[in-house]
Amino acid sequence: MFLELIATFIAGLAAAGVVLLANRVLGGRFPRWLTPVAAGAVMIATTIYSEYDWFSRTKATLPEGVVVAQTVESKAVYRPWTYVWPYVERFAAVDIATIRTHPHHPGVKLAEVYFFGRWSPINEMMVITDCPGQKRAALADAISFDDDGTVDGADWIKVPGEDAILTTVCGTV
Repeated sequence: MFLELIATFIAGLAAAGVVLLANRVLGGRFPRWLTPVAAGAVMIATTIYSEYDWFSRTKATLPEGVVVAQTVESKAVYRPWTYVWPYVERFAAVDIATIRTHPHHPGVKLAEVYFFGRWSPINEMMVITDCPGQKRAALADAISFDDDGTVDGADWIKVPGEDAILTTVCGTV
């Protein structure tokens, strides 16, 4: 966040410098107010670009085997352009490389799910999915596994068949 703030200020200073240089080359034909307006406009544009580019930059840094399962787009009244072009504010990613199953219950899978937010730290959660039953549960302290792979104490949540996390986890081997 701090680096983006510095980049925004540097972009504003660069824009002001370009306008001042162009004004000097053209013999002072630009009005005096153009320099701060150009700096402000470039700073706003840099901030907007940073908001829209965050998801693609973050997604590109995900390690191999981590797949984006779900995105949450944001729209805001104080950002009217987001009603036309919403931006991704947060997303969930599943580490499909580490999905585990039990031989006696191949339809029940254990996966690591990561939750990314624009201005928040990354959160990790182990999730148990029952693919045939179309339900999932967060791995909590109260959950235990029997020797035969049966899950006890899970707070199962029934989800629709098109649930992004369920389809991502269950769609893997």
